[in-house]
Amino acid sequence: MIAGTRGYESGVQSFAKASFGLKFEDINQDFLSLLPALGSKVLDVGCGVGQNAAALCELGYEVCAIEPLTAFLDKAKARYTDLPIEWLADSLPDLKRLNSAKHVFDFILLDGVWHHLSYQERKQCLNRLYELLAPSGICAVSLRNGPAGLGTHVFPTSNEELLSMALECGLEVVFQVANQPSKIPNKHDVTWSRVALRK
Repeated sequence: MIAGTRGYESGVQSFAKASFGLKFEDINQDFLSLLPALGSKVLDVGCGVGQNAAALCELGYEVCAIEPLTAFLDKAKARYTDLPIEWLADSLPDLKRLNSAKHVFDFILLDGVWHHLSYQERKQCLNRLYELLAPSGICAVSLRNGPAGLGTHVFPTSNEELLSMALECGLEVVFQVANQPSKIPNKHDVTWSRVALRK
């Protein structure tokens, strides 16, 4: 089992129900103006049950979605059978199933994934994402802070840490906001930050 998925297997149904109820344009409102031209290649890393990947595909993007937890990936495939999304079982920080020559993306989304990675994994992860970004491509990261939810393998996150790592690997910060309240009901003790990085 991938450490970052620990805990989720006990609540697949409730997680799926909550996730399918989220609207992409609400949750990722801060990133909408940074989306590339329609038809561009987009990667959703840690896609969960696939609601973001589906929304991006419906907008007109060529989408690849990565998820390490089989139960989530199965839910995504079953719900979005009519969408031409490339679903892959893979995990951060290495993303071994992505070929850097074939898989080059104009936009990479990590929504609620970062807090499942350790400090060292985050450094590896950013370097790997840099490899997968097209020139001028954007990597958009949502950072969760607060007590563990279903996912029990968690680490504190901060914009400062991410910005420092980004500069080290040559990514330019084009957007950042910190300490936003959760858009999911009954998560009063959870805050979110959002950062967008350009290659």
